[in-house]
Amino acid sequence: MLVTLDFETYFDNKVSLTKLTTMDYVRHELFKVWGVGIKIDDGRTEWFGEDDTQGAINDIDWGNATVICHNTMFDGYILTRHFGVVPAYYIDTAAMNRGLYPGQSARLKDCAVRAFPKDETMRKGEELSDAKGIYDLDPELEEAIAGYCIQDVDLTYAIYKQLVDRMPKSEMDIINLTCRMFCEPKLIVDTEALITFRDHLITSSEQAITASGVDRKVLSSNKQFSDYIQQVLGLITPYKVSPTTGKSIPALGKNDKAFTQMKKMYTEHQPIWDARTAVKSRISETRAQRFLDATHDDGTISVPLRYYAAHTGRFGGTEKINMQNMPRNSELRKALCAPADHLVYVADLSNIEARMLAWLADENDLLNQFRNGDDIYSNLASVIYDRPINKKDDPTERFVGKTAVLGLGYGMGAPKFQATLEAGAMGPAMTFTTDEAYNVVNTYRSTYSGIPVLWQKLELKLANTINPNYEEEWHGLVFKDTKIYLPNGLALHYNNLRFERGKLTYDGARTVETTWGGRIAENVVQALSRLIVTDAMLRIDSDANLNADVVLTVHDEIVLISQANNPDATMNKLIAHMCTTPDWAKDIPLDAEGGYDFSYSK
Repeated sequence: MLVTLDFETYFDNKVSLTKLTTMDYVRHELFKVWGVGIKIDDGRTEWFGEDDTQGAINDIDWGNATVICHNTMFDGYILTRHFGVVPAYYIDTAAMNRGLYPGQSARLKDCAVRAFPKDETMRKGEELSDAKGIYDLDPELEEAIAGYCIQDVDLTYAIYKQLVDRMPKSEMDIINLTCRMFCEPKLIVDTEALITFRDHLITSSEQAITASGVDRKVLSSNKQFSDYIQQVLGLITPYKVSPTTGKSIPALGKNDKAFTQMKKMYTEHQPIWDARTAVKSRISETRAQRFLDATHDDGTISVPLRYYAAHTGRFGGTEKINMQNMPRNSELRKALCAPADHLVYVADLSNIEARMLAWLADENDLLNQFRNGDDIYSNLASVIYDRPINKKDDPTERFVGKTAVLGLGYGMGAPKFQATLEAGAMGPAMTFTTDEAYNVVNTYRSTYSGIPVLWQKLELKLANTINPNYEEEWHGLVFKDTKIYLPNGLALHYNNLRFERGKLTYDGARTVETTWGGRIAENVVQALSRLIVTDAMLRIDSDANLNADVVLTVHDEIVLISQANNPDATMNKLIAHMCTTPDWAKDIPLDAEGGYDFSYSK
């Protein structure tokens, strides 16, 4: 049974989804459901007002219902957290649009125009604005809101019907799983540990500021802190060119090389540098508080992931809680726990992008190194330094090899490689000469010569798609219509692809983009790697013997909750699912590793 629905709820200038997260909004003391529009299968949509909403929901057999909404993380959350009912399956037409039209607006208003460009009757209404700030609807206003809601439900259903045959079943299942992570949370927050962590950060910050003897306002303002450096400390403030305005601005960020050098030179002012860092780096404190604010009364926390947030299909963070960006072994991770008699199991695919790149490039020597379990970082470092390198005795040289393997696969040049090492973006900061950087880049490209060939090959194939009659299948990909179709049927979109001044150009989400072989390779590798991960998520979710709930994915990592008995067997099953090769790449060597604990401690 399909149940398409849309809740209409009270909102004002402060209590709205533009001001609050979904969790805060639905749990707000002023939250109120004005009513709901419901369509059963393809029947007539009915409006149920405030007094009739609960009864209408109770009349539905949710155990056999597939709920369809536009932004199901809102309406589904109201169903599960406010009304206490759980549907059998979730469908989100906004998510479907993000998958089929990546980079384009997924708002219902825009989706309706895209789906029905010539039908003016298929348009979203504007009546909702008339109800802003009105807590109790009078009959006339409720009638207007009812019509508005019914139109939204009908639009949502019509869009679903138009898109469903184009959407791969596996992607529909991933949408369902993503909605479940949010609407049916399983992770438990250790609020006591999180409060202790937050309070420690606050105390440490205050102590650092006090020790510096500098006012917080001075420390937090680039202009005032720059003046302080010059007028009080008698030093010259470092400057840089703003990438947005092109003007000269103080270079006082934690990653600004000149500021880093200044701090190293003038260690007598270390309390001031520490205080500046404390004031400008409150992200951990803020995030800890947001996790606490998002925790439900039962101790659970919803996992908000945005399906198909990136051009390549990767998930993104949302709801002001970016669970895609929690540092390893951080207190935030450790505060996410399993319920009683369960454990948190975590596994990630090892070097999945490097493996996928080697597979696409037919780099058989590198693929065999992966198959044999070789230390590929040490192997490349051995070629770079022309002597045997191993992890134990040569950590610095191996790190150069690691940075090369992970950073040079998409066309990075020597200057950027040199800057990457110096900035410490992938590990400890290292000083490299220009000649040394060129040597590493050239060694990488000559050692894995198939990878530069891949860049050229992909650029040519994509450029050929400008010709409307061109179509080519290669390595499970199909190149046609200015798109690269993935093995599951979704595609990388290069809208209005063309050559401008000799460069391959397309219309991105917000601006005109230029692309080239290395960047195309990165797009393809990330999209295919993402399919490996999502396919594994679905296998894990459907494995009745595993009896696990997938509760989070972070890039190439899958996090699940399962029973605590026989954890090694559970871990082995998890690894096996993650290492299952797809039909379109049976010969790619996959590997995964992980562990289990009472919390997300990895």
